Amino acid sequence: MRTTLKAAGIAALGALVLAGPARAQSTKVDPAVVEAAVKGMFGHAPAEWQERIVQDETQKACSLNRNQPPADIANAITARETKNVVLPADGKFLGDWKSGEKIAQSGYGGRHTDDPKRELGGNCYACHQLSKTELSFGTMGPSLLEYGKIRKYALEDAKAAYIKIYNAQAVFPCSNMPRLGHNKHLNEQQIKDLVALLFDPESPVNK
Repeated sequence: MRTTLKAAGIAALGALVLAGPARAQSTKVDPAVVEAAVKGMFGHAPAEWQERIVQDETQKACSLNRNQPPADIANAITARETKNVVLPADGKFLGDWKSGEKIAQSGYGGRHTDDPKRELGGNCYACHQLSKTELSFGTMGPSLLEYGKIRKYALEDAKAAYIKIYNAQAVFPCSNMPRLGHNKHLNEQQIKDLVALLFDPESPVNK
């Protein structure tokens, strides 16, 4: 059964790729079939991981609308995810930028085989440019060079950055950026350290 579901999932994905953009937009996929295929692919993951395979309301809405939800659904997503954001109790959003740089440049974590005692990384470098001296960086997300300098290091902008890192869906519905705080991949202090990387004048981001 597991092998059959794997094959079904791969075949379905392959069909969508080969169909091209125009064809894919008109192709209707049964969500139940896709969900069953995904569960089959991750059938060997530990029991405590199985619940992570199940999409929540926001993920389902984005999947069914191919990450381009109509205005009413998009507004519902941002409203729901904004309520899920937990801001620091002390009201402070800036941590240590040097720790933030280590977190941003680490892609560790997110696999069920990883050491739970080892600190997880934000994997930020995979999508963003963080320094003018970097030789290689991802381009899926925008460059973050001079992020704090451009915003004149304003506290409200630091708060907005914290929210974006904690739960990107609260800012951009169906964002490709993971909900790092909401999914408990990063803790409060780690997110503060990442915000400091973006806003501290001494950070390589702002040099």
